[in-house]
Amino acid sequence: MPDAIAETLTHAAPGHPFDPLTPDEIRRASAAVRAAHDLGPGMMFETVSLHEPDKSVVKDFRAGASFPREAFVCAFDRTNGQVWEARVDLLADKVVDWRHVPGVRPRILFDDITLVGEVARADPRFREALARRGITDIENVQVDPWSAGNYGLPDEEGRRLSHTFCWYRSEKNDNGYAHPIEGLCAVVDLDRAEVLRVDDYGVADVPRLDRNYAARYRSVFRDDVKPLEIVQPAGPSFVVEGNEVRWQKWRFRVGFNAREGLVLHAIGYEDDGRLRSVLHRAALSEMVVPYGHPGGGHFRKNAFDVGEYGIGVLANSLTLGCDCLGAIRYFDAWLADSKGDPYCIESAVCLHEEDFGILWKHTDLFTGEVDVRRARRLVVSSISTIGNYEYGSFWYFHQDGSIHFEMKATGIMNTAGLRPGEAPDYGTIVSPGVYAHYHQHVFNMRLDVAVDGERNRVVEVDTVALPMGADNPYGNAFTTRATVLATEQGAQRNVDFNAARFWKIESAEARNGLGQPTAYKLLPLSPIPTFSHPQSMVTRRAAFMTRQLWVTAYHPEELYAAGRYPNQSSGGDGLPAWTESDRPLVDTDVVVWHSFGLHHIPRPEDFPVQPVITAGFALHPTGFFTENPALDVPPSASRMSCCVD
Repeated sequence: MPDAIAETLTHAAPGHPFDPLTPDEIRRASAAVRAAHDLGPGMMFETVSLHEPDKSVVKDFRAGASFPREAFVCAFDRTNGQVWEARVDLLADKVVDWRHVPGVRPRILFDDITLVGEVARADPRFREALARRGITDIENVQVDPWSAGNYGLPDEEGRRLSHTFCWYRSEKNDNGYAHPIEGLCAVVDLDRAEVLRVDDYGVADVPRLDRNYAARYRSVFRDDVKPLEIVQPAGPSFVVEGNEVRWQKWRFRVGFNAREGLVLHAIGYEDDGRLRSVLHRAALSEMVVPYGHPGGGHFRKNAFDVGEYGIGVLANSLTLGCDCLGAIRYFDAWLADSKGDPYCIESAVCLHEEDFGILWKHTDLFTGEVDVRRARRLVVSSISTIGNYEYGSFWYFHQDGSIHFEMKATGIMNTAGLRPGEAPDYGTIVSPGVYAHYHQHVFNMRLDVAVDGERNRVVEVDTVALPMGADNPYGNAFTTRATVLATEQGAQRNVDFNAARFWKIESAEARNGLGQPTAYKLLPLSPIPTFSHPQSMVTRRAAFMTRQLWVTAYHPEELYAAGRYPNQSSGGDGLPAWTESDRPLVDTDVVVWHSFGLHHIPRPEDFPVQPVITAGFALHPTGFFTENPALDVPPSASRMSCCVD
């Protein structure tokens, strides 16, 4: 079997209701909208993606049978800023819903990333500010687009904007982040392609020390790194049919879209010949990166990388031997550009399995007999480059029925310049005259749970130490306290280290062989507190980061923790708005939203390129099975003598 196979669905008709849109469907959806509601020469397509079907459609689906097929389209008019949403029936090539969405701004498009630099560098005010810093070779100025947020500035009202920060590159491949052009920010009107305003917070010298990290700049490397090969002569253990993956009793479907990137659907586990559901849908709902510097334009650094840019749009084409190692199956991603035309990100998703150490082991002290099993896990991953950072979304499926998610952050930290003698209060010096700000990366995962069906409840479990007394004479006793989270307001929860808190998603109907409700527990592995003030604009817009757990009653349109249009929003959208009605949550179809992240106090070791740091969570079966489900994992043939004595 070849080391890597790409699954390209270019010409294939969709075979399942969850299959992403094909290139032909993207083209037809855009054409249907243009034919029915042409917005003129300023018409831009923000999104053309699958409008996911009702759960009943998926439940009733049978292979080979027909099923409804719809696209969601968001289009806007650059000439007046109006945003429109459409639903297109792809079986009839007909727009079945068309509505204006007032007061919102679409996300920053891929086109805008290049536009911002071109517009800023051409502006006389911007060039004059660079000249005051001794920079006349304008073409060497790197201009990074940043979402502008919403700070109530009168001249910004009603415009779709990008805020900028700048660096200097001595040559094309130079690491510009070693040379911050401090204090110079342009505010660019994206729809008018003009600089609205240049904010100059004062001149500082541009640090000039080279801090290049690529191999071409180095002549000495470690000489003790021996080859490490992953060999699967019989091929991997997984089977892929279309977008469905089957591996070690797990079954799920791989999806992808421009906003969320990697999406997993219909996650289930085969148990004694029966496929048991665990999750209906899982995807990164939103993320925000709040920075801690209050001045110099840096207060605007709080990018919503999912909702304001689209983590799927910025996905990498993955490379065998670099991003993925072993016997690989790749999935291509088909997206729509700003004109509504399809384009492909080749190898956007990587699927492989890897050794994961010991699965279980026991040595009988009385007989000396040893039993041990090697673990392997299935990895589904995608990596996106969002400005200076890379984010890798890694889902891990384990043989013991557990699921882990890990976000890997690498790339280059966003940097700023220091004036002579200045000591940074809000960051760490990482190079002479260069510092990286304190910041956080806060992610929110939307988990549309379906533990043995759609009727679930969420239970908070705390461990409680008992007071000393007649029932606890030696002071060693502790027990657990379970609380059903009955409504949406009461289900806004944070971790409690002193209670070793976790949350269980229980089935309302199914019981295991011991009479217990079948369940999965959400184990928070990377909770972080929020340091932004409750009244700050970033907190108002990213309220999801104030709680590690939110639970909502299922609604098909409630997909994004900060709302569908976070770009330049004034806050209050998404989870805070949806939970105001305090819907009941017991024994019904619920969605679990988990916030987690990275609290990043930079180190010199994080520069000039940052080693991977990780954040994530785990889903562990808790009474979902009656015993260890990995007892049937066979001993490794190559290690038979040590696996069974």
